[in-house]
Amino acid sequence: MKKDTNTVIVGASISGLACAGCLTKAGIDYAIIEKQDAVAGPWRNHYERLHLHTNKALSHLPYRKFGSNIPRYPSRLQVVEYMVAYQKQFEIRPQFNTEARSISKEGEYWVTETTNGQIRSKNLIMATGSYGLPRSIDIAGMETFTGLILHSSNYTSGRDFKGQKVLVVGFGNSACEIAIDLYEQGAFPSMSVRSAINVLPRDILGIPILQLGLLMARIPPHLADKLNAPLINAFLGDIKELGLRKLPYGPLEQIQKHQAVPLLDIGTLKLIRKGLCTIYDGIDHILHKTVFFKSGKKADFDAIVAAIGYNKGFEADILHVDKSRFEDLNVGTDRQRYFAKDGLYFCGFYISPTGQIREIGRDAKRIAKSISR
Repeated sequence: MKKDTNTVIVGASISGLACAGCLTKAGIDYAIIEKQDAVAGPWRNHYERLHLHTNKALSHLPYRKFGSNIPRYPSRLQVVEYMVAYQKQFEIRPQFNTEARSISKEGEYWVTETTNGQIRSKNLIMATGSYGLPRSIDIAGMETFTGLILHSSNYTSGRDFKGQKVLVVGFGNSACEIAIDLYEQGAFPSMSVRSAINVLPRDILGIPILQLGLLMARIPPHLADKLNAPLINAFLGDIKELGLRKLPYGPLEQIQKHQAVPLLDIGTLKLIRKGLCTIYDGIDHILHKTVFFKSGKKADFDAIVAAIGYNKGFEADILHVDKSRFEDLNVGTDRQRYFAKDGLYFCGFYISPTGQIREIGRDAKRIAKSISR
């Protein structure tokens, strides 16, 4: 195991590979560690139906595009294959099955204590991403439920629930694609939506919404949302008619202010309109197979999939720095107050209105340029 290097990269999925590719291009020595046994670990473990919700033209890593034979929205396996090819192209050799336990600055070096020894480096790139730990499921009475309750991170395929009534908790991109997958595989999905939401069509007149978002990037989010609202409403209709509540602000403002991604609809609204997916409000409690909702409604289910997201900030458990460094993660690297201070960098944490993978590629180039100086 390499003991001393210019830069340590923690994580070998999209962000880590992007940074490694850029450092290789710049001729900078680095070590990259990964707690799993292969690159693209999160993508290997996601549910089978998953596709990129942003188009491939704006969702590739630096210096390598998706092949022309890949569809506009690559599948989970196609994304994994792309990352493996990226690893080979740039001869990236992660130290697998190696987890960072503690990282601190000692003098002019970052000292990374891992499960396989210690590494010292002048620079450190945290590329673990913001979605590392699934949120715990906490529903009153869930211990009495007679069926299966699982977090969406443990969901594989709707075929496991064929013929069953399944309640999906949440209305994010994963929740809505899982609902589609359940229906396609012969299950009977319903959704529990506790909060108000924003919804965007994935494409408008054949143009990916992300590309339209780029045209609005220089306009203040609240103004861009007002300009976009009539067009979006024309394509999606009134979501309140479906039993959904709309946020008082638009999707771009939602991303900027709350670092939360709106739904990019790929067919869930159509299922709801056809009566093939029932919408309920938030869950009050569970008793045996019956779920009681805040509105007073109740229904029986065979299984519950909690697509309730992930906790952020777990990096603070291993990275021993002033907490102000983590405040930077709500903005892109070009606006971070402490970017490059003490040779510390973060890649892949900012949720961008112009696409997170696109932002990761831009961040990785910016980080490599800073280190090369």
